[in-house]
Amino acid sequence: MSAIRFEVLHVCKQSGARLGKLYTPHGVIETPIFMPVGTQATVKTLSPEELKEMNTQIILSNTYHLWLQPGDDIIKEAGGLHQFMRWDGPILTDSGGFQVFSLSKLRRITDEGVEFRHHKSGAKLFMTPEKAISIQNNLGSDIMMSFDECVELPADYNYVKESVERTLKWAERGLKVHKNTEKQALFGIVQGGDFEDLREYSAKKTVELDFPGYAIGGLSVGESKETMYRIIETTIPHLPTNKPRYLMGVGSADALIEGCIRGIDMFDCVLPTRIARHGTAMTSFGRVVIKNQQYERDFTPLDPECDCYTCRNYTKSYLRHLFKAEEMFGQRLLSYHNVYFLLKLMEQVRQAIKEDRLLSFRDEFFAKYGYDDPNNKRQF
Repeated sequence: MSAIRFEVLHVCKQSGARLGKLYTPHGVIETPIFMPVGTQATVKTLSPEELKEMNTQIILSNTYHLWLQPGDDIIKEAGGLHQFMRWDGPILTDSGGFQVFSLSKLRRITDEGVEFRHHKSGAKLFMTPEKAISIQNNLGSDIMMSFDECVELPADYNYVKESVERTLKWAERGLKVHKNTEKQALFGIVQGGDFEDLREYSAKKTVELDFPGYAIGGLSVGESKETMYRIIETTIPHLPTNKPRYLMGVGSADALIEGCIRGIDMFDCVLPTRIARHGTAMTSFGRVVIKNQQYERDFTPLDPECDCYTCRNYTKSYLRHLFKAEEMFGQRLLSYHNVYFLLKLMEQVRQAIKEDRLLSFRDEFFAKYGYDDPNNKRQF
């Protein structure tokens, strides 16, 4: 019996987007959903209580980083990741496959696995599909990800073809050693770069392995959004309709909406907290770079249409002051707002699907936020 169950409640007549529920051991998730990223068992600057307050349904943590610090053995001894970080909602852990991509200067890939250099100490490490699953079993996440190779785009066709075969073999190896199937669901990952035939092949072969859910990986890694959307459209028809579909590493507002229209149910990205720490806010009228001088005497809320804690209590002038003074509270307030903004956006998307008007919602959103104007510099 699978640890999760997925139910499609409604398909938008206008767009084909899906409204669903994903049942996990730690709660029910309404989809489509955005998952804030808590790489090191914490969503940067935010407490679990704050995440609950803004209706975060599920968070993501990082297998590679938690393996290195504090160690999956310590987290297991603490009672698992939920207990360790005091988060009682669902958790998804990625497999470490993205680090194969992001630490490209520190690793060597073989069919057996990936040899890393520790990104801080330089010590040799070796990650195999079996190790990635073992770590995630120790972490105790609700949803685990197969170990895969994420290829930087553009890439050579023959290399991507070899990589797809390697990822499929790794997926099989991971399935064989997964020990906790009744409490943890293991998702497969479709790869194939920007080659439509390889995406179709990868999707069909991954589905043959019969995972309880499927991710589309290897996108948002340098390709254009047009390419990303084309690959999603190529892949989705080959994934089962009765299982969740997860687009990895995507978090801009426009891509979330376009992904839902193309049949995606789950998204994650570090974008909202990362740009917040550098002083950029997502708002209902576009991007705000709070350090800009124009906000020095602006005593209005960050976003007049937002009812988050930050917007209800603080002005742009104060937020600008915090960043100019290098006070950490500014990073916290902007992080809170940005995560809240995307979670609220997904609520609006779910409502638009329910009302069979997601394409209309998209057009209204894009017109209001400037996505239909190529000269608009306030996009995010």
